[in-house]
Amino acid sequence: MRKSLILIAMLPIVAGGCVAKTAFDIVTLPVKAAGQAADWATTSQDEADRNAGRKLRKQEAREGRERKAHAQACKKNPDDCGPYTGYRAGDPD
Repeated sequence: MRKSLILIAMLPIVAGGCVAKTAFDIVTLPVKAAGQAADWATTSQDEADRNAGRKLRKQEAREGRERKAHAQACKKNPDDCGPYTGYRAGDPD
């Protein structure tokens, strides 16, 4: 009986911290959500640089494949071979 009375008396003290934390989380939730939405909507300079580098590497890989195919075609038929006029990385499509 005595233990349960002590536990019941301590309940508001212990639960008060939980309630305060929950209230704080509820109050700060819109601010956190707005910040996350802004992060999703914008691109940082680091992300832009990383994406540009990835795009350029893809273009260079494509140019390399096409140049290799051109060189192989020139080996097979050197009379019909001219200068490479295919895709060039960095040129606008």
